[in-house]
Amino acid sequence: MSAGIYVHVPFCLKRCGYCDFNAYAGMDHLAPRYVRAVLAEAALASPAWADELFVSVFLGGGTPTTLDPADLKGLLAHLRHRFHVADDAEVTIEANPDTVDRPKLEALLAAGFDRLSMGAQSFDPSVLASLERIHEPASVRRAFLDARVAGYRNVSLDLIYGAEGETVESWERTLSETVDLGPEHVSAYALTVEPSTPLGRKVAAGVVPSPDPDLQADMFTLACDRLAAAGYVHYEISNWARPGFECRHNLGYWERRPYVGLGAGAHAYRDDRRWWNVRPPEEYMMLVESGVLPVGGEEHLEPSDAYLEEIFLRLRIFEGIPASWVEAERAAPFLESGLLLNNDGALVPTERGMLLLNELVLALAG
Repeated sequence: MSAGIYVHVPFCLKRCGYCDFNAYAGMDHLAPRYVRAVLAEAALASPAWADELFVSVFLGGGTPTTLDPADLKGLLAHLRHRFHVADDAEVTIEANPDTVDRPKLEALLAAGFDRLSMGAQSFDPSVLASLERIHEPASVRRAFLDARVAGYRNVSLDLIYGAEGETVESWERTLSETVDLGPEHVSAYALTVEPSTPLGRKVAAGVVPSPDPDLQADMFTLACDRLAAAGYVHYEISNWARPGFECRHNLGYWERRPYVGLGAGAHAYRDDRRWWNVRPPEEYMMLVESGVLPVGGEEHLEPSDAYLEEIFLRLRIFEGIPASWVEAERAAPFLESGLLLNNDGALVPTERGMLLLNELVLALAG
């Protein structure tokens, strides 16, 4: 079975108020040591994965493009040395528009990072300010055009909708600007409020309103319509792609394929076992430097949990589940209401059904 490699880079220019990822600002001085630690962890972890073929590598964060291109090139070469990475593997790197320019993008492409995932979030300055993003819309346009000139032919733009002050009209302009640029892939995520984040604390204190779910539903529907009209295939609840440009790495998560995670806080999965590294970068580096795999915790999925996860993920990527898995009377109301379709014996959610995915899963699996 094909597998993936995820490498977490926790450094950011600035930590955004909504972000719940394992990311830190003002720690760039640790970057050289951190890269060495990831190389050492790869050496420790790789023997257990000797029989796997890796078809994707994904550097996420944080902002991996805060690292020096030479370090990133060396890191990718080391991964190819330690793991059986397919020659035609998809290799993605996430980028903040303000951390890349044409020379850097040329260097990354030459190093083997052939897929660029750029955090645009919005083309509305007020929405970017609400999200506490440091870049301006012009930065996204400039970085995207630099990527094209550098030779990138597989670029994803990541968007977020439902932030404070965003309207349907503003979101429509963001979608229009995205389509006009013409990326091969678009991710559009509804803003979620995590209690442990600065945004979560502001919402809890009543300083900032919680996102309006009805408004977000309207924005999701608009994204479905606008991107479909532009020729993008809706292949996962929050992801659209030109045919053939679906993100191979993320499909691995949704198809429950194995993946190894390297770096502070990175997660891994294989054979219904999920485990994760310690989150603090200093602790992570100290453990690896002492020759210890930096595992911070693990869980083993019980058969019932694995079954529920299988249903959730199959529905999430519009693959559907066999109708034989579900009692007919359970599925009937959702088929009649247009939330589900019976596609040659498979129960598949409609885009409207995706808005109620959790309810669908619980009802069908119950």
